[in-house]
Amino acid sequence: MSADNALLTKAMDVFRQKLESRGLRKTPERFAILREIYSSEGHLDVDNLYEHMLRNDYRVSRATVYNTLELLVEFDLVKKQRFDNNLTLFEKSLGYKQHDHVICTRCGAVQEFCDPRIHHTKAMVAEIFGYAIQRHSLNIFGLCPECRQKEKASSADTE
Repeated sequence: MSADNALLTKAMDVFRQKLESRGLRKTPERFAILREIYSSEGHLDVDNLYEHMLRNDYRVSRATVYNTLELLVEFDLVKKQRFDNNLTLFEKSLGYKQHDHVICTRCGAVQEFCDPRIHHTKAMVAEIFGYAIQRHSLNIFGLCPECRQKEKASSADTE
């Protein structure tokens, strides 16, 4: 079993247990949504996930997608990230280390990165202010290389 399949199996087991403990229905649609998220790389928005589900002949409503995503966030199987322009994206979280994001303000591209110096900064902030840090979120906004190139080209055209 590949690492991806093992992670999906674990996520499905956790989801099943959490649904049972809350007395919620274990519908095929909910598990299909979880499967799609754990099969994808990167971040998904609700509309793209919904359209992808429809294209793949899943019979789900937009409300089912929204409600399932909220459950997955609540159960810590999916992380919800709010980036620029009020865009909310979702990504799998089970078995993933803390990471941060750099986001293009023009095209919306998102890249993940992990820098150990941030962990040192977190420890220093915790010590200085006496906090017990539980989590952090760092989003850096700028122009990606492609958008910078387009911006250079368009400014050269206007000169």
